[in-house]
Amino acid sequence: MENGKKKFRLFDAVLMSVVVILVVESAAPAAAIGTSQFFWWIFLLILFFLPYGLISSELGTAYTGDGGLYDWVKQAFGSRWGGRLAWVYWINYPIWMASLAVLFSQVAGTIFGLHLSTFASILIELVFVWFVVVLGNKPVSESKWILNLAAFAKIFTILSLFVLGVYVAVTKGVANSFAPHNLLPQMNVNSFSNLSVIIFNFLGFEVVATMADDMDNPKKQIPQAIIYGGILIAFFYLLSAFGMSVAVPTSKLSASSGLLDSFILMLGHMNWFVVIIGILFLYILASEMISWALGVNYVADYAAKDHVLPAVFGKEDKNDMPVGTGYLNGIVASVLVIAAPFIPNQDIFWAFFSLNVVALLMSYMMMFPAFLKLRKMDPNRERPFKVPGNQFMIQLMTWVPEVLLVVTIIFTIIPLNGTHAEISSKMPILIGTIITLAVGEIVVRYANHSENAAKKAHSTATH
Repeated sequence: MENGKKKFRLFDAVLMSVVVILVVESAAPAAAIGTSQFFWWIFLLILFFLPYGLISSELGTAYTGDGGLYDWVKQAFGSRWGGRLAWVYWINYPIWMASLAVLFSQVAGTIFGLHLSTFASILIELVFVWFVVVLGNKPVSESKWILNLAAFAKIFTILSLFVLGVYVAVTKGVANSFAPHNLLPQMNVNSFSNLSVIIFNFLGFEVVATMADDMDNPKKQIPQAIIYGGILIAFFYLLSAFGMSVAVPTSKLSASSGLLDSFILMLGHMNWFVVIIGILFLYILASEMISWALGVNYVADYAAKDHVLPAVFGKEDKNDMPVGTGYLNGIVASVLVIAAPFIPNQDIFWAFFSLNVVALLMSYMMMFPAFLKLRKMDPNRERPFKVPGNQFMIQLMTWVPEVLLVVTIIFTIIPLNGTHAEISSKMPILIGTIITLAVGEIVVRYANHSENAAKKAHSTATH
């Protein structure tokens, strides 16, 4: 190894793509669509996942470095848009961390038979948050064993769900009808509202691309990791979808506890195996946050050095790790979990998780047009991996995923059928989205103003 530095091998990169992109806790919200989810998984695999993976490979190998998604958008559309991208890409992470902290305490209470008070739940959630922050501030080469183990934990959990699902289907029958007409898409608002979760389940390839500097041959390994990881991820998502559809009637599926409920229902009661699955699930939740921190923190740190986010995002430790962003993650997530018990009439996990999904999807809305513009404005750059196809195919691979992102965001945050239940569930997400974007605009403009003021002061001092 060069200078004794640990290297991130192809094997590690493939497993990391599984850890980052295979989001086990979102399998239940996706399964809430019903058995027609299989149609949507395949539909979005072809029309979103495939072009997204190919475009990520091209951009990740042509524009290497820690900036990732932010760097691509900034080069295409300028610093201000880069700053907006960096903000929504970052803010989704502490909101997601808060949602998983809530889920962590709920699952821990279930598997260990604990009736947790509000204070005890908040305490557990804060321990989860700061455990993730501390490990997320470590170099990827030091924490990769955590991520590799998490990949196997996810695979074991999903395979167990699938095998038990097959056993239950053969011996007891299935909880939902798999008749052909039920497998076709249900054209209603409730089904469309959950499609954003399936797209969310496909995102994260650019996190692997930000690890290029730790790889032996990133130009070759990044596309390979995305292709191999993508095949594995698609396979495991479909297995988990089947296991849940067999076990739990769609009408009774909980967005937060659906996965654990599936095991309990299939086995008939809480037993040692469910406890093991529950413990693995707790480990998966923490490792998932650690793996995403490695990408999100680098992007925010990189953006701060470009002065499009405030300087606090760019604070680093002696190992050049972006600890400023890491600690900000912990502060925001802590505020959210402390405030959560005071939010009335909401499934807190689902409320935070939905807002996180919308924020992340919004950041990717800028990636596809950036890809197209960089092709036009920077045609001579070396592209070790290039998305295949003629101009018509390139346009399709850019705008079809873009339209899907926009449509699914609208269905997630806008009450469209006007029912009281839909309004009460979507309005907090819509309000949260508006607040998130407004605060982001203030933060980006503040960073821009501070940079201009610093330049002016420097210019005055030199004259």
